Amino acid sequence: MADKINVMFTEEQITDRIKELGAQISKEYEGKEVTLICILKGASVFACELAKRITVPVQMEFMRVSSYGNETVSSGVVKIIQDLDEPIRGKNVIVVEDIIDTGRTMHYLLEILQHRGPETLKLCTLLDKPDRRVTEVKMDYNGFVIPDEFIVGYGLDYAERYRNLPYIGVVTPDGE
Repeated sequence: MADKINVMFTEEQITDRIKELGAQISKEYEGKEVTLICILKGASVFACELAKRITVPVQMEFMRVSSYGNETVSSGVVKIIQDLDEPIRGKNVIVVEDIIDTGRTMHYLLEILQHRGPETLKLCTLLDKPDRRVTEVKMDYNGFVIPDEFIVGYGLDYAERYRNLPYIGVVTPDGE
């Protein structure tokens, strides 16, 4: 049986919100350049769409990180699987993430990046799931606040499936 997916945010709603975020970032960084750090794999779709909506010069970097430990007890430690190609010292950096859940991984990653000496360091997330928050993380730009549901689409996956959906939906495994 196939998974059932109920649409939470349509492609149009997501596109409209990303345009608003792009305009906000463009206004705040007018006359400057920004470096977007896309956190792979989940934020890839969002980061590319966001970059297209920012009118100031944009550089893009990519990182892939993993929290390790078991699912119920996170160590709060981040393993960098793919690091940045270029230094960020003196740059205006915006970390682009798909979703902030417990906050542990992003909190730790932002600490690591701050030690690398950026001029500014901000966080832009497509989705914020505050009901699961364990560690506070300051989000400078946020697309949508969502309830504690398991979601897919627009870069987010379920067992590496559904990243390509043009919308964000709630998944019910095995058609339940």
